[in-house]
Amino acid sequence: MKKLMMIAAMMVATLSANAQFEPGTFSIQPKVGINLAKVSNMPKFTDTDANKTVDRTLLGGAVIGAEAEYQIAKPFSVAAGLNFSMQGCQWEDYDYTDAAGIKYEEKDNKIELNYLNIPVVANFYLFKGFAVKAGVQMGFLLSAKTKGTEIIDKKSTTNVDVDVKDYCNKVDFSIPVGVSYQVPTIPIYIDARAIFGLKDIIKDVPSDAKNFKNQVFQLTVGYKFKL
Repeated sequence: MKKLMMIAAMMVATLSANAQFEPGTFSIQPKVGINLAKVSNMPKFTDTDANKTVDRTLLGGAVIGAEAEYQIAKPFSVAAGLNFSMQGCQWEDYDYTDAAGIKYEEKDNKIELNYLNIPVVANFYLFKGFAVKAGVQMGFLLSAKTKGTEIIDKKSTTNVDVDVKDYCNKVDFSIPVGVSYQVPTIPIYIDARAIFGLKDIIKDVPSDAKNFKNQVFQLTVGYKFKL
């Protein structure tokens, strides 16, 4: 038991040492988390059959990847990452009954946009373990689909799944800004970012459909290893 306690203490000491911000060191941080996404200026839509205008809501998704960081000085570092990110937008569910008394349910109407993103950010450490950050991000579109489900009288279900990648720009540019915090004594990092798209997601955009850009709130948890 004493030997196990000594080994555990040595491991904690090693992790604490590796967590220090030492100038001239490299580290890598695998991370996983969630996105809350929308598309700016995406309009409400009106279902003429239901005589309803349907509002927007945030689309939840996952993000997974890794980030490499170089500590230039104690208060400053730069980091570059690579991650798979689920983005897009969504509309609220709704239901209605037509003149014949048939009940319709419209659910999960959304646009799913999956990207391979490469963020490059500068980190400014205001105090030990806490940083504010800002940078640039390039994204490569992997897939784009519109999806939805229609249920008629709780019996007949129709699923919509349409590939719209050909109508979207294959490359995205955005600005990530946020904060991160290292949990004391162990190199676990919590990172929160707001990501503001700079480029229209739709190519050959008509004049009445401009400024459809990605907007994402991203929260991740990572484990930092010194190289």
